[in-house]
Amino acid sequence: MAINMKALFIAAVVLIALGVVFLAVSKPPVTSPTPTTTPPTTTPAVSQIVIGVTDKVTDLDPSNAYDFFTWEVLNNVMEGLMRYKPGTTELMYGIAESHEVQEGGKVYVFHLKKDLKFADGTPCTAQDVVRSIKRVMEIQGDPSWLVTEFVEDVVAIDDYTVKFVLKKPVSYFLALLATPPYFSVHPDYKPDEIDSDQTAGGVGPYKIVKWVRDQELVLEANPYYHGEKPKIERVIVRFFKDATTLRLALERGEIDIAWRTLNPADIESLKENPDIQVIEVPGAAIRYIIVNVKITDNKLVRQALAAAIDRADICKRVYLDTWEPLYSLIPKGMWSHKDIFLEKYGEGPNIELAKSLLQQAGYSEDNPLEVELWYTPTHYGDTEKDLAAVLKEQWEATGMIKVTIKSAEWTQYLEFTRKGALQLSLYGWYPDYIDPDDYTTPFLHSAANAWTGSGYANPEVDSLLDEAAVKETIEERTPYYEQVQEILAEEVPIIPLIQGKLFVAAKKNVGGIVLDPTMLFRYWLLYWKE
Repeated sequence: MAINMKALFIAAVVLIALGVVFLAVSKPPVTSPTPTTTPPTTTPAVSQIVIGVTDKVTDLDPSNAYDFFTWEVLNNVMEGLMRYKPGTTELMYGIAESHEVQEGGKVYVFHLKKDLKFADGTPCTAQDVVRSIKRVMEIQGDPSWLVTEFVEDVVAIDDYTVKFVLKKPVSYFLALLATPPYFSVHPDYKPDEIDSDQTAGGVGPYKIVKWVRDQELVLEANPYYHGEKPKIERVIVRFFKDATTLRLALERGEIDIAWRTLNPADIESLKENPDIQVIEVPGAAIRYIIVNVKITDNKLVRQALAAAIDRADICKRVYLDTWEPLYSLIPKGMWSHKDIFLEKYGEGPNIELAKSLLQQAGYSEDNPLEVELWYTPTHYGDTEKDLAAVLKEQWEATGMIKVTIKSAEWTQYLEFTRKGALQLSLYGWYPDYIDPDDYTTPFLHSAANAWTGSGYANPEVDSLLDEAAVKETIEERTPYYEQVQEILAEEVPIIPLIQGKLFVAAKKNVGGIVLDPTMLFRYWLLYWKE
């Protein structure tokens, strides 16, 4: 293989010891469970768990879904060639049983498990894998870059063999294969357009049996699933308007699990409830501000906005210190991270520097900079309104900035963002794949960042990220990501804010809540304790 296995293994051991998130790209095991070719003739007594969220599903279609919660749902009803071993950042086989790497890492050949079936019993073959991936490439939705930037072609050699020809060797290609754009979808999906409410699903542990947008999603165990059967027969996801209602539903016993997103104060209160367990999820989550560089086209203005922010104040007042300051897009603890915004702008708030930069840009107290700050009220929890208010206060403390706060619900927020209509917008990021590339390329590479609506494009950054992707070792790749971070702090198309944990609260007798740095919630591991 083109990957330097020894270097990655040693690095992974060291980083995990530090509590770090890094992908161990060791060869996955080749064992696989005996496939189920026919559904069971008898159904055991139905077991059920109800999960409550304040989040929303965007598109039940891997060709366009590019938000964390929708990816969580897709990971429960679909599966790719590769997947993460629960509780770890280790890759293992999904619907594949083996693979080879050829031509110095430019060609990957995967051999599928036999007798794979979709949830209605329709066979899933190599042709379905290829059809699904090419569909993503053709539709060109938000996450399509995860395929199109790397894959030159994908072909079915026979019913059980898939061949990828890459544009160039990529050190983390196996991790890309674990993301939804590579998932096989049922033939019922529209071939050349986004199918947002399609419930046919894929080859995952669950199937969708009911879907009422923004109200309820009901999943039942897929009788044809090739892997270990879910421990819970039915999972119901209910959607709540706010965190307070979500918490009350848990305390009243109306739901069994409260997940994404409870308020920090609610989390602390629930920890005192003897009937509730609160589990912390490792912190690869980051929050940031997307700056539309076509609207805010003066670099000095963007730098001033970055300089005036007090991250510690945000963490304390908005999140009760459940989050911590972040001075780069690459999270602390991940290799190649640099506190570059701290080095350039100080701990903050650096009001004098902000004023100086604004004056250089032609603004004053009599001629203030006017900006619009956007947030979405429920997707990231009820704290978004407070976060926006604190940022407004910090920026206006310069005496040279006036902030208008605006909001939109998640679906419309995404639409506005894609159109490049928002000047400053609050967003969060949860990892697609565990690598510094996932915290840089999607935001800064001109071929991948259309979803941000920032309008940012820098050929030098594109080249640095392209070069970093093909290098084999951490030592070789780190300087490229460090240079990208330096350019980020200079040009400021994104302002990193905070990094933190997520929390899940559940009844004491719910077991199987296994959360790791991927932050994927695998419903099929849940069970009721005796």
